[in-house]
Amino acid sequence: MFDPRTTTIPQVRSIGRGLGRVNGRHPWNHNDHFHGWILRRLPRRRLRALDVGCGTGNLVDKLRRDVVEVVGLDVDAPMVEVTRARFADAPAVTAVHANFLDLPADGSFDVVTMVASLHHLDLEPALRHAAGVLAPGGRLLVVGLARIGAPRDLAVDLCSSFLNPVVGLVKHPHPVTPDDRPTDDGPLVPVRDPRETYGEVEDAARRVLPGSRFRRRLFFRYTLEWTRPSTPSS
Repeated sequence: MFDPRTTTIPQVRSIGRGLGRVNGRHPWNHNDHFHGWILRRLPRRRLRALDVGCGTGNLVDKLRRDVVEVVGLDVDAPMVEVTRARFADAPAVTAVHANFLDLPADGSFDVVTMVASLHHLDLEPALRHAAGVLAPGGRLLVVGLARIGAPRDLAVDLCSSFLNPVVGLVKHPHPVTPDDRPTDDGPLVPVRDPRETYGEVEDAARRVLPGSRFRRRLFFRYTLEWTRPSTPSS
C-alpha cells in the first residue's frame, strides 16, 4: 500500500494519513477479495485441489464446495493446526505441514492455488514445480504480491490507495471499534516483502509457463493463470 512517509510533499502526506485512518475504521481482506476470481476459473475436472499457503483455511472452505478433495498446505505449523481443527469433520479436506517444493511432482492435482504465497518461494523453481504437480489440463491460479518496478506500477498502487477506503466503506459501512476487534491469541500470519517486481514476475511466468496470463490488478495484487497442456493422444 502507498506509504505517505515516502513523500516530502505535505499535502500528499496529509492525504495518506487520512486514508490510513479511514482504512483502519473500515478494514477489509485484500486476499479474500480475490477468491471469487479463483472460483470462477476452476477447470472442468475438479477431483483434487491444492491450496499452497492455506493459512487458516478461508480459501480451502470455498474450494471444498466445488472440488471433491482439497489439500491445504502451509509451512507454518500453527496455521496448519488451525486448519486441521477447522475441518476436523470434513473428511475430504486435508491440512499438510510441508514445503511446496517437497511435494512430489506427480501430476496429481487438477487445481493449484496460491494466494499471497508465491513471493515466499523461489519464483522460477516454484512455477516449474507447480507445472509438475498439476495433472494434464490442470490449472494454476495465483494471486500474488510484487514490488513496484515501473511508473505504471506506482500509478496503479496510487489508484488502489485512494479506492481502498471506498471499498472498505462499501463492505463495512459501520466503523470498526476497539470492542469489535478479536481478542483471542490466534497464530500470526507470516509476512515477507516481495523480492521481484511485477515485470519480473510476468517475465518469469512467460519463460517457465508458456501461454500463462498475467494481469496487474488494483489493490496491490496481480493474478496469474496457467493451464497445463493436455497430454497428446497417442
